[in-house]
Amino acid sequence: MSSKARSVYISSPEGETGKSTIALGVVDLLSRQVQRVGVFRPITRNGANNHSDEVGERDYVLELLLAHDGVDLPYEQCTGVTYAEVHQDPDAALANIIARYREMERNCDAVVIVGSDYTDVAGPTELAFNARIAANLGAPVLIVLSGTDRSPEGIRQLFDVSVSELNANHASVIGTIVNRCLPGSIPAVQEMFAGIDTPTWTVPEEPFLTAPTVRQLMRAVGGELVNGDEELLGREVLDVLVGAMTFDHLLEKLVDGAVVITPGDRVDVLLGLLVAQTATSFPSLAGIILNGGFFPPENVSRLLDDIKPSVPIIHTELGTFRTASAAASVRGRLSKEAQRKVDTAMALFEQNIDAETILAALEVKRPEAVTPLMFEYDLLSRAREDKKHIVLPEGSDDRILRAASTLLQRQVAELTILGDETTIRARATELGLDISDAQILNPKSGEMHERFAQEYAQLRAHKGVTVERAREIVSSVSYFGTMMVQLGYADGMVSGAVHTTAHTIRPAFEVIKTVPDVSVVSSVFFMCLEDRVLVYGDCAVNPDPTAEQLADIAISSAQTAAQFGVTPRIAMLSYSTGDSGTGADVDKVRAATEIVRSRRPDLEVEGPIQYDAAVDASVAASKLPDSAVAGRATVFIFPDLNTGNNTYKAVQRSAGAVAVGPVLQGLRKPVNDLSRGALVQDIVNTVAITAIQAQGQPTE
Repeated sequence: MSSKARSVYISSPEGETGKSTIALGVVDLLSRQVQRVGVFRPITRNGANNHSDEVGERDYVLELLLAHDGVDLPYEQCTGVTYAEVHQDPDAALANIIARYREMERNCDAVVIVGSDYTDVAGPTELAFNARIAANLGAPVLIVLSGTDRSPEGIRQLFDVSVSELNANHASVIGTIVNRCLPGSIPAVQEMFAGIDTPTWTVPEEPFLTAPTVRQLMRAVGGELVNGDEELLGREVLDVLVGAMTFDHLLEKLVDGAVVITPGDRVDVLLGLLVAQTATSFPSLAGIILNGGFFPPENVSRLLDDIKPSVPIIHTELGTFRTASAAASVRGRLSKEAQRKVDTAMALFEQNIDAETILAALEVKRPEAVTPLMFEYDLLSRAREDKKHIVLPEGSDDRILRAASTLLQRQVAELTILGDETTIRARATELGLDISDAQILNPKSGEMHERFAQEYAQLRAHKGVTVERAREIVSSVSYFGTMMVQLGYADGMVSGAVHTTAHTIRPAFEVIKTVPDVSVVSSVFFMCLEDRVLVYGDCAVNPDPTAEQLADIAISSAQTAAQFGVTPRIAMLSYSTGDSGTGADVDKVRAATEIVRSRRPDLEVEGPIQYDAAVDASVAASKLPDSAVAGRATVFIFPDLNTGNNTYKAVQRSAGAVAVGPVLQGLRKPVNDLSRGALVQDIVNTVAITAIQAQGQPTE
């Protein structure tokens, strides 16, 4: 643990600069480099300054950053003082901030300090106090300026004033980010900052980040959800309309993501809007607010209950003017619950800011230890370097759509999603997701369906498969997706969130087949421990492999490990180490070890070996003192599925390891299976893994 954490102070000379977007990006950046990232808010809002979307007195920016996987600190440990304390006695508040920070930084390797938000006192006085804090904490400052409603000359003038104020209070500046720039003004802004000593970056305005959610509007108008899908309250609102006009005129003004405010007794407008939601050619509303304290009569309410609309319908006692005013005043926030906003913010940071320059300025170097978050980030980064095309057959599952939105936003892979295009795009829009860049194909019809049927019939003619039968078979999403990979329409496939493992991989066995000299398809899990990554195989596919198959699994696992940055040192596991045991099971492992040595003499392999001798240097020293693998193994080959599956789950639960996989290996082209309980992040990781596997495929 570092005696003194590296730190950076993110500050602005005014409010509403989008500082939280930059802070999130820096937290993510540091999480890829060090094990323990801290966040600190020297000045937090007090109760009087809370926005309607905040809970209690908790700071929404701090909660956003604490929700990042790279941060593991309690909220109370990451705060300094309130505005009230600063007003009461600035010097005492500063002393308190320093003490609180020093206590927290002892637990961290790097700290992101986020300056005040100008919710109380704006102007040079507040910037000067932030500068004093930064100087006393020894943290260099990353300035965030807003390009909103400001000319390039005005931005430069604000920069000069800000730097002068910071320097006057002994704070050092390591870089400037001009955020929320109109895209057309970016070249002029960059030219205005040419020649200054510290680096400057520009980030374009993204209106989506300031769009409020339906839930925020509901709270602002004091409303309650009376019908519709509660999950859709998290959707962003892109427009607010007052539906006081005749319905035909209102219909002309509807846009995707709009919320319509209409009196609760305007049954004609309400029913008209619900009918429009069933038509694919009309925009998808984010919500309907019934105002004035009115509610549709009982017979209409019963009709609503029978229709079961998904669009949220909210009831408020406020009149039209007060409802519209309250709704219009709500500004969206980047919060931990808004995954699409988080993805958008991370993408903006990644695409517009040079991470290496910031790391160099902070003198942050990556340690040898690899945390789970570092490993997951490397997956996304490597996939992004050479984007591949991945097919996702299960477009009917919301998790797939959410993962697709993240993958596309972060530019990890190109995607094809299988299913009915109208249904899939409508559901994604309802969920507030952007999958516009994804290709969506219906596996039951079209030119590709017929071509795949013809190709499959030829491939399986020896099994008596006719074209008619092939048409039925390739209508299955797994077979259709597999044929896409086989024929080069996609580089890999990820499935299994809805379907069984057999449903996912059987088509690959039939169509894609194994690589030369490999007799069996197998799997590995990447076991991400606190400070390193191990590879376990086979924990998902082969129940009781033979010695030859076990050797294949070991060689395939070593190749997979090397492809993902893990130096392969193979432990062929058994209940016995070296020559100490006999019996059919240990003899199988001994034979498999010799096969690996004869086929791949370049690989470091030891077996049979017990798990403790494979991982513990002291045990290894007594049992196999001359082994290059014992005590430092990285690839663990289990003798059977029962042992492998139970061991990976035991390590996952008892050691808190993150298990990434299963990753299939041995196929000519990559296909990977998901757990039916897969989380969205699991899907994202598996797509990235599949893309990296595809990068290693020979070009045909």
